[in-house]
Amino acid sequence: MTTPDQFIIPEYDRSALITIDVQNDTLDGGTFTVPGTTTILPQISRLCRTFRDAGRPIVHVIRIYTPDARDADRCRRHSLLAGKPILLKGSSGRRPAEPLLPGKDVRIDDDLLMSGAIQPIGPQEAIVFKPRWGAFYRTPLEAYLRERTISTLVFCGSNYPNCPRTSIYEASERDFRITAAVDALSGMARSDIPGLEKIGVNCATSETICRLLATEHSDSKTGRMEENP
Repeated sequence: MTTPDQFIIPEYDRSALITIDVQNDTLDGGTFTVPGTTTILPQISRLCRTFRDAGRPIVHVIRIYTPDARDADRCRRHSLLAGKPILLKGSSGRRPAEPLLPGKDVRIDDDLLMSGAIQPIGPQEAIVFKPRWGAFYRTPLEAYLRERTISTLVFCGSNYPNCPRTSIYEASERDFRITAAVDALSGMARSDIPGLEKIGVNCATSETICRLLATEHSDSKTGRMEENP
């Protein structure tokens, strides 16, 4: 049996859940549908409920665009200027998907978020706006996590090859312990797992993560990703 690596093993009693770009427009039928994102909603919703029940922080990282393409990725500017309604400020499409939120009455403060501030939506839950692919680029996310002495980040969301993968690498550069919820990341293939493991990312199903989170309080050093897909 392989001895757990003390430097990368998750510490779920000091963990936070990071959801990436799981917004109405990225779901089936949305203006910016990302294949597979609707399919993984049950797994992400379960992760949110489990982290919420455990009193662990949840951060929903989202994109918001404006029709004038101000501060948009270069690859999105043409579509926005042509009138495509992608994750637009004030629209229902830019809202985090309903199953992720703590209640239906959550209101999104676009101006607050786009100013670089964090919007709390629950006792241990918040929304962060990111202007580009990575969750840490020009955002208050790292400071928010450090203030809460978070050591371990669990990533889920849409669309693995772009924003989740970039965010995972950014988290690795900042020395966080990382778990990828492999069945809760749209666009992720089995062939992506070895590459993540090579940089010290733990890969596990949402079921395994929820089980380990539920028991971590009793022994913060025994949780290990024993289940790989």
